[in-house]
Amino acid sequence: MNLKDMKISTRLTLGFAAMAVLMSLLGALAILKVTDIQGEFADVMDDRYPKIQTAGDIRTVNNEVSLAIRNLFVMSEPADVKAQFDVIANSSKRTNANIDTLKRSITSAQGKAALDKLMAARADYRGPRDKVLELLRAGQVDEAKLVLVREVTPKQVAYMTSLDELIRIQENLMTASADEVGQAVSSTISSVAALLAAAFVVAGVMALWIIRTTTRPLAEAASIARAVAGGDLAMEFAADGKNETGVLLGALHDMKTRLAAIVGEVRRNAEGVATASAQIAQGNNDLSSRTEEQASALEETAASMEELSSTVKQNADNAQQGNQLALGASTVAVKGGDVVGQVVDTMKGINDSSKKIADIIGVIDSIAFQTNILALNAAVEAARAGEQGRGFAVVASEVRNLAQRSADAAKEIKSLINASVERVAQGSALVDQAGATMSEVVSSIRRVTDIMGEISSASKEQSAGVAQVGEAVTQMDQATQQNAALVEESAAAAESLKAQAQQLVQAVAVFKLAHDASSAPAHGSSSRAPLALPAPAPAKPHKAATAPTIERRGPNRATNVVRPAFQAKAAAQATAAPAARSGTDDWESF
Repeated sequence: MNLKDMKISTRLTLGFAAMAVLMSLLGALAILKVTDIQGEFADVMDDRYPKIQTAGDIRTVNNEVSLAIRNLFVMSEPADVKAQFDVIANSSKRTNANIDTLKRSITSAQGKAALDKLMAARADYRGPRDKVLELLRAGQVDEAKLVLVREVTPKQVAYMTSLDELIRIQENLMTASADEVGQAVSSTISSVAALLAAAFVVAGVMALWIIRTTTRPLAEAASIARAVAGGDLAMEFAADGKNETGVLLGALHDMKTRLAAIVGEVRRNAEGVATASAQIAQGNNDLSSRTEEQASALEETAASMEELSSTVKQNADNAQQGNQLALGASTVAVKGGDVVGQVVDTMKGINDSSKKIADIIGVIDSIAFQTNILALNAAVEAARAGEQGRGFAVVASEVRNLAQRSADAAKEIKSLINASVERVAQGSALVDQAGATMSEVVSSIRRVTDIMGEISSASKEQSAGVAQVGEAVTQMDQATQQNAALVEESAAAAESLKAQAQQLVQAVAVFKLAHDASSAPAHGSSSRAPLALPAPAPAKPHKAATAPTIERRGPNRATNVVRPAFQAKAAAQATAAPAARSGTDDWESF
């Protein structure tokens, strides 16, 4: 697709879509980075820090054990001694639980090595410590002190050193995770800033592109409009775009072309009007001599109109009687249609009843068949009963015979009913056809009634029209007497028309056309050459003959019948009459 032909709405949509995509990318990147940061932070809080806390708890427990051992050296009460041994036992359980937790949570090779070292140091430490506890239970305090100083203390120092190393490793890992969080934050800030800068750049480029591709054609359209307003219709410009501005330029081009054609036509018509005004002045002289001939012709027309009026009145009376007869026939046809409709409904009811009877006979047939089956079963049971069931077998046989006879009778009745249903259906079809035919007859009679009403109304209007024509002939006689005075006024008006035509030529000369403006009047004179013929008089009756007929309709006339063009023949005669006359004087037929 050519970008030049892209619609403004499409450009705006692309601009906003690009911004929406960039904003979506910016939001997705921010969410992704924040998710990574959240994962790193959760790793620090949920993994690294709890390990350090667990290792610290091991140190705390070891301090509690050391304090309890010291208390055992100075305490002599059995209850106090037992309490200290309980503290040592519980502390050992806590240490075991903490070490199990570290085993499950530590996954790095370095951490596992440090944990193994811690467990080995603890095992070396627990042996001398337990020996001290046994000596204290035995009351050998001096031997216990000697073991404590020589064996327990060095092992405890090694134990705590391995614990410190494990804590240091976990602290280093936590510090590394914190550094990764900081780097992720910095990367997020950089990425968001870069994408935001790209969004601003794209927005600026799209805005500049939309502004340039929209305002330039609009400025060109404004320049064209100003040139046309200044009268320059000879300018040429391209209008090949398919977007809104291209459509605007195309409309301006069409306007300029049409306006140039109108101005050229006005120039030619102005010259033609000037020529015609001179011809009108010449024709007015002949018009005076024709007025007397027109007066005598109007007297003869008045006499003919009186005879035509009586004939038209008689036609109107006959049409009124025909209309009344058609209305009566329409009423009778409508009643006949109603009766046929009732017959159709009755036949349908008979058909439905026959079908119901057939269904009932079917039920009787089914009952007879079932009775036959029951009688057969009864006979079988009677046969099994032997002598005691012989009488019952006879009865069952009779019942079976009766059931068979009932079934046969039901079948015969059903066949008769089916035949009756078929005949009723045929009768219903014939009645439906009769109803449809009667409906067509009713419709035809209604159309005839409408036509008769139209004829009656038209006859009345003809009578009124003839009367109006008579009055018009009288008025034309009076008007003919006034035509002589109007001829002189027409001559003066023709001179004024000629002067106004010259002013019109000067007024349209301000427009600059593509061709030479000086050639326009000559061209106009040649194109209007037929106006030089002194023939306005034949054109006048032709215009009157071909003018649209104003049909007078009464309020009760139907509108579905088109009135015949009664004046077509008269118009043809009025047009042919001037052609039959001599061509030496074109105004003689006025």
